[in-house]
Amino acid sequence: MIIKQLSVFMENKSGRLTEITRLIGEANINISAFSIADSSDYGILRMIVTEPDKAVAVLRDNGFSVSITEVICLIVPHTPGGLFRALKILSDNNVSIDYMYAFAMETEATVVIRTGAPQQAIDVLQRHEMQLVSASQIYRL
Repeated sequence: MIIKQLSVFMENKSGRLTEITRLIGEANINISAFSIADSSDYGILRMIVTEPDKAVAVLRDNGFSVSITEVICLIVPHTPGGLFRALKILSDNNVSIDYMYAFAMETEATVVIRTGAPQQAIDVLQRHEMQLVSASQIYRL
């Protein structure tokens, strides 16, 4: 249930994101999810891809600073309070969240969560019968 997420550090310079996506695409790697955080000097592109180890090698070979972090991916109902239930379960079990990003379509929302205790989060969510996405499922997207 733990998923490898790439964090790519990139200068705030025109064309850097285009270059990253070109390299990933030419390597026949698909991007399943991503988020970008920026400051005045640099940005952090966080992404889940079909072949994370291969993507790291491709990007590093082309001068990008890349790290892998472990995240979990959760499916919640796309209804008012759907996310609250999952976050309350984590909070009640002392699992803190570093960051998260999500998207919703129709009746479900998919939430990527970074926590310092991914296995504890998985155990707690499974105990409460929450739907998690496996690495093999997300890498197929």
